[in-house]
Amino acid sequence: MFEQQRVVVVMPAYEAAKTLERTFREIPQPLVDEVILVDDGSSDDTATLAQALGMFVHIHPANRGYGANQKSCYRIALQRGADIIVMVHPDYQYSPRLIPAMVSMVGSGHYDAVLGSRILGRGALAGGMPRYKYVANRCLTLVENLLVGAKLSEYHTGYRAFSRRLLEAIPLEQNSDDFVFDNQMLVQTLDRGFSIGEISCPTRYFDEASSINFRRSCIYGFGVLGTALLYRLHRMGIIRSQLFRSREAGSELEARQRRDPGSDPGG
Repeated sequence: MFEQQRVVVVMPAYEAAKTLERTFREIPQPLVDEVILVDDGSSDDTATLAQALGMFVHIHPANRGYGANQKSCYRIALQRGADIIVMVHPDYQYSPRLIPAMVSMVGSGHYDAVLGSRILGRGALAGGMPRYKYVANRCLTLVENLLVGAKLSEYHTGYRAFSRRLLEAIPLEQNSDDFVFDNQMLVQTLDRGFSIGEISCPTRYFDEASSINFRRSCIYGFGVLGTALLYRLHRMGIIRSQLFRSREAGSELEARQRRDPGSDPGG
């Protein structure tokens, strides 16, 4: 609990039995009210171990994809009364010790979302990120910032915290069930006028940490560029996408915020 706000950690999991307990043990339990794990059709003991550790476990009978896993994570967290939701990968790649800092940034009301950035500081390469992934990350982020009109250090981290009102305001179910879900979600967050903060986060790359292969990385990269370009064309009025607000709704939101700076950007 943080200032009377219920804090829930969600873990989208697939074949995470080897790293799950190490990750879970570093979660600050006095602060976190509940940990929810969604197992996406794993063939190992991920779900059994999570239950033994005391997590709330939801199981997809078959693998549905990383995006579909997150949809279940957020839906269940909201159903169980979460006010602040932190996504932590159970592969021990990101440090759960930063949860208190991320929670305080959201819980204070200063930010609606907080990203654990591998790029701020020297966390990425020092932690073993392959150089081609680092270069791709920087290039994609540059293009996305130009197209979306933001100034984030990266869009591709899997360590994120959100407010309840943000998750209730964006159309998560319309997003991809694959890895590009992460990117679509961030662009929707910016599109709806929510504030995003970042915190420097060390990261670990090792054999047991989950990572997509080169082919899927390329597919993800094209999907990321496609999302940013779609958003730019949508905002220009050239095409219309259900993922984003209409220009009319965006104008109404901006006018309302000028009249009442404290109004809810989620609408």
